[in-house]
Amino acid sequence: MADNVIWFEHLRRGDVAKVGGKNSSLGEMVQELGGRGIAVPGGFATTSDAYRAYIDHNDLHDRIAAEMQALTDHKITLAEAGTRIRAMIVGGDWPSDVLEDIRTAYVEMAKRTGQDDPSVAVRSSATAEDLPDASFAGQQETFLNVEGEAALLAACKRCYASLFTDRAITYRTVQGFDHMQVALSIGVQQMVRSDIGGSGVMFSLDTESGFDKVVLINAAWGLGENVVQGAVTPDEYMVYKPHLSNPDLVPIVERSLGAKEIKMIYAEGGQAVKNVKTSKAERGQFVLSEAETVELARMAATIEDHYECPMDMEWARDGNTGELYIVQARPETVQSRAGAGALKSYEIDEKGPVLTTGLSVGGAIASGPVCLIESAADIDNFIDGAILVTGTTDPDWVPIMKRASAIITDHGGRTSHAAIVSRELGLPAIVGTGDATHVLHDEQLVTVSCAEGEEGYVYEGRAEFHVEEIDLGELPDTKTKVMFNMANPSAASRWWRLPADGVGLARMEFVVNNAIKVHPLALTRFEQVTDEAAREEIEALTAAYPDKPSYFVDQLATGLSRIAAVHYPNPVIVRMSDFKTNEYAALLGGAGFEPDEENPMIGWRGASRYYSEGYKDGFALECQAIAKARGVKGFDNIIMMIPFCRSPEEADRVLEVMAENGLERGKDGLQVYVMCEIPANVILAEEFAKRFDGFSIGSNDLTQLTLGVDRDNENLAHVFRERDPAVQWMIEQVITRAHAVGAKVGFCGQAPSNDPEFAELLVGYGIDSISVTPDAFRAVKANVAKAEG
Repeated sequence: MADNVIWFEHLRRGDVAKVGGKNSSLGEMVQELGGRGIAVPGGFATTSDAYRAYIDHNDLHDRIAAEMQALTDHKITLAEAGTRIRAMIVGGDWPSDVLEDIRTAYVEMAKRTGQDDPSVAVRSSATAEDLPDASFAGQQETFLNVEGEAALLAACKRCYASLFTDRAITYRTVQGFDHMQVALSIGVQQMVRSDIGGSGVMFSLDTESGFDKVVLINAAWGLGENVVQGAVTPDEYMVYKPHLSNPDLVPIVERSLGAKEIKMIYAEGGQAVKNVKTSKAERGQFVLSEAETVELARMAATIEDHYECPMDMEWARDGNTGELYIVQARPETVQSRAGAGALKSYEIDEKGPVLTTGLSVGGAIASGPVCLIESAADIDNFIDGAILVTGTTDPDWVPIMKRASAIITDHGGRTSHAAIVSRELGLPAIVGTGDATHVLHDEQLVTVSCAEGEEGYVYEGRAEFHVEEIDLGELPDTKTKVMFNMANPSAASRWWRLPADGVGLARMEFVVNNAIKVHPLALTRFEQVTDEAAREEIEALTAAYPDKPSYFVDQLATGLSRIAAVHYPNPVIVRMSDFKTNEYAALLGGAGFEPDEENPMIGWRGASRYYSEGYKDGFALECQAIAKARGVKGFDNIIMMIPFCRSPEEADRVLEVMAENGLERGKDGLQVYVMCEIPANVILAEEFAKRFDGFSIGSNDLTQLTLGVDRDNENLAHVFRERDPAVQWMIEQVITRAHAVGAKVGFCGQAPSNDPEFAELLVGYGIDSISVTPDAFRAVKANVAKAEG
């Protein structure tokens, strides 16, 4: 039996030649990681020798080789070759010793599980897959919920036959593997009842940016095949690995609800599995609890630590027991091979209207005509260089995906087949749009932009964009800290390789506007929201949460934590909400809570709101989010910053309200900064310095209020300039006076990003830090180094 069948507990990762990548990895985890909290469903593997014995027993070697030669000579098509070879294999007979060994092992599995005909997953494991320089695992078939000896033996034959699917033949040809040298092992693994639980895929790094300090998890209801194939848009979670060693922390930095349109479950009447629509409750609910998310992340970190490389894993949760299992693990092969010395940055300039959006994959931009292909049967109609638009892809689509300039799908998440293959091919892709096949049409000229963060945009027409390559080895060291201005949490990890000294300005309102979308008072005072459409939308957004305020707190804490995680332990200065009243009113449910103001720019904004009865409970939610990000998630590098603080007395009132909400300056290392954007902040710099740990100069408002210029008035654009002597005097004064009393001063205005030479001016004044947009980082860093001499 040892020549034909080996139980997982007797396999190691060095046994790829015997049992392929999947099965050798399962054996490695059973043997080495069972005692470290990694549960792997039990099972056995047929060997590559068993496959070769089957081929020899049925005299198939020469017949298969002849078909492959005919394909090479263009005498038959790929489809004809694959169909003929698969029919030969499925029609074969089992060698008696192989047959007996599989039967004996299945009987033993029945004893181990206590079931008469145990339900098993029958997975293919080729001897050339999951190698460090070759991925696209999943070329061969998997059969789920296989019960009984006859069904098992039939599934095993179909696994053997799947070594010659059209996609597998194409893949081996591209990779340069000899078709006759590759063998196939079959993994027979006890089924986890994830059909009534959940399942998904996870990576031990961020698949888009390569940021290696997070675990990315996708989850959907039912069996995992839908997530792998991209048939559903799954939930997505991201967990910060360095904080997993602290059992008191819950370092989840991303938690987004997916549509989870269908789920795969067990079927009856001879059909092993089937897809059914999910319920409204399932679609509005997270598959994983916070505790389960962290548990899976710990498993991923443990597996990565053992294999000493980034990993791509599949997991399943048993619906009966609630136990989490790892059902596959293989090396990640895209980001782990990406060059770390250079960073290619795509920036979009002029663009047309947005046609649809989804999850961005690849970080690049491409333009071209749409080629809409709704079925794999029509892939011969694809036009080279076009943008492939379809519902979803599977390995059958790989030949035309290689010929596309970009890919757009209706369904799927960041770990779907379309996303994985696009990364492999270096193509931009937008997955999970929900409507691409409905709103786009053949030959329509569009631009696919995956360079604007986590959300990908399809623009009408050919957009203008430019590409810049940054050599990280050429960036100089500077004494003055050069930090980022950051608003979009999903874009934060895109720039993780740049040696920034932290984030000088993280704009809270961006997270509120884009991730939360709801006015905070519409959550704390929901009964006062009279707009029925807004009420319905708020109910839908908050459905997965125990109460409406907790939605705001969790989403805001998570978004800010994602920025803080990329830069930890460097400081991340979070500016508390700085919407104007008209902007607050535009949030869901916000109109009824905001006054009409003639000039919102100098109206009820910033500090004046935080202690006001008209917004105090909204500010309380902001404080709770900061407390959660710092305390529960562990990002104590977050520094609070108060905007538009008009007087020292106003500062006292804000600090008092913060303390009432558990945020006391100095406690647990909490630092609080103030924006310097009002002339009073300069004139009374010493008084403000007694109440805050530092200043951050906001040049837009400081220029506006120093010169008496409405910065949004195009007729006055020629007057608005940060280089005006009066504005420069203000900047120099606050730096000098703050330093005299031991307070730090940073600059987070837009001027150095637009005018890198402005950075030299700031260095001359003795500024401690300069914050710029990431695309301006290299130029500003160089100018700072030049100014420092």
